Amino acid sequence: MSHLVQSMFSVSTVPWHGLGEVIQEAPTLTDGIKLAGMDWEVGLEDLIIQSDNRKVPNRAVVRQDNKEILGVVGPRYVPLQNIETFNWFQPYLDSGEVELHTAGVLDEGRKVWVLAKVKRDNEEIVKGDEVAKFILLSNSHDGTTAIRSGFTPIRVVCANTLALAHHDKASKLLRVRHTQSSKINLENIRATIDLANEEFKATAEQYRKLAAKGINQKDVGRFVRKMLDIKEDVSLTTVSTKTKNIIEDIVSRLETGYGASLPGVKGTAWGLYNAYTEYLNYSKGRNNSNRMDALWFGTGFNDNKAALDAVCELV
Repeated sequence: MSHLVQSMFSVSTVPWHGLGEVIQEAPTLTDGIKLAGMDWEVGLEDLIIQSDNRKVPNRAVVRQDNKEILGVVGPRYVPLQNIETFNWFQPYLDSGEVELHTAGVLDEGRKVWVLAKVKRDNEEIVKGDEVAKFILLSNSHDGTTAIRSGFTPIRVVCANTLALAHHDKASKLLRVRHTQSSKINLENIRATIDLANEEFKATAEQYRKLAAKGINQKDVGRFVRKMLDIKEDVSLTTVSTKTKNIIEDIVSRLETGYGASLPGVKGTAWGLYNAYTEYLNYSKGRNNSNRMDALWFGTGFNDNKAALDAVCELV
């Protein structure tokens, strides 16, 4: 199967396992949409039953530059154009609080995303292990997911997308303010970023608690059972080969994964959480772009949060 990632850019770092173009400086919105391969629009076209030429209520979402049909949507569906997705960030860029970092197109245009870096200090969980702060806006042109926006922590040492530990009030505020008015004043922008920064700090403190908690083999077993839905009365030696391979993958990353040998990571609940998120980012799924699709649009997003909840139960 071909990669789902059609086009993509990333600032300074190799984007998503080499799938995309590296640029050295954060682009403007005008340059960013071209670099991301998102400089096209979608339109809605009627669907016709061929046998009797009847129109049906649903409509096709058609990519205007190549006439690719991206999906079928209901009669009330209103598309968000890619330029609107980028322009959503304009007040935040103008404020100097964020800069564009990564953007791209999945599956011929069915899904698009923009990731902007919040220009606040990273949170150091343990020495040598930092978490950076981002805003992620994603959208689907095939009608499978709603427009999503929110704050997202990413572990720097391996570019793993993590879950926020708390209720993410800042992400909700981010959505409300953009829904109510396209004109967001500087005071509101900074208030939202300040709130997000406090939530990042609170989440980082939770991560630090995980780093302070040592774990043993029994803890790892409990965590794996919960995440893979293996009942207590089932021996881990009798599970399917596929499940055994997943367990071996997670345990291996616990020992030898990115940053696993750092003091405060090795042998801790923080290390266990990162082993699982690394599995989600680098192993689960058919290929790298499928993993990105799952992490930002599908089951991986939920698995990530569930993993954080599960490992926090160990603390």
